[in-house]
Amino acid sequence: MRFGSLFIVSAPSGTGKTTLVEELVKTVPDVIISCSYTSRPPRESELDGADYHFVGVDRFTAMVEADEFLEWATVFKNRYGTSAADTERHRREGRDVLLVIDVQGASQVRRQGLETVGIFVMPPSLEDLERRLRGRDPGASEADLRQRLETARSEVEARTQYDYVVINDRVDLCVDRLRCIVKAERSRKAAMADAVDRIANSFGCDGVESSERKQRILG
Repeated sequence: MRFGSLFIVSAPSGTGKTTLVEELVKTVPDVIISCSYTSRPPRESELDGADYHFVGVDRFTAMVEADEFLEWATVFKNRYGTSAADTERHRREGRDVLLVIDVQGASQVRRQGLETVGIFVMPPSLEDLERRLRGRDPGASEADLRQRLETARSEVEARTQYDYVVINDRVDLCVDRLRCIVKAERSRKAAMADAVDRIANSFGCDGVESSERKQRILG
């Protein structure tokens, strides 16, 4: 059984990343969305264990102190984190895991030296993002809206830290782009090395050492 890949998907709040990954997992087998833990209470339509694990401030703090998170961050006064154990289990079961996390969390994961594939989702424009944010939360204050837009600017600046950048100008097209990325990365995985060697041997070619083989296939 192959060891699953770890995909990081980041985007400014309001870009539509949640919708995109939910559509992606409907059409690509063995891809799951990591269910994050959060200290905030659930919104009206959210379900515990499906949208998030809602654990409250005290338990979240205990999990941080026990080093149970692959990454965690404070976002707009609430805390969010990814379970290291859950992520490892899914990958060992052969599933690719999508970490839908912000730029802070993505940086934490990279610092751990894990092999990841980073995808940054861009809105079509700043004006479009502002319109989406206003439509999503009509009761939000102007100060809160300005804070989110300022955060979005800093996040867009971090796009160069990612392997891929896609624009969510249309949901169906953007999902197609994400699907192509997942399939392309799967084909590059070192798990293909043994199959490649078998085919090469059938041509009378020698195999290569595992480290060199991984570099050639991933490159």
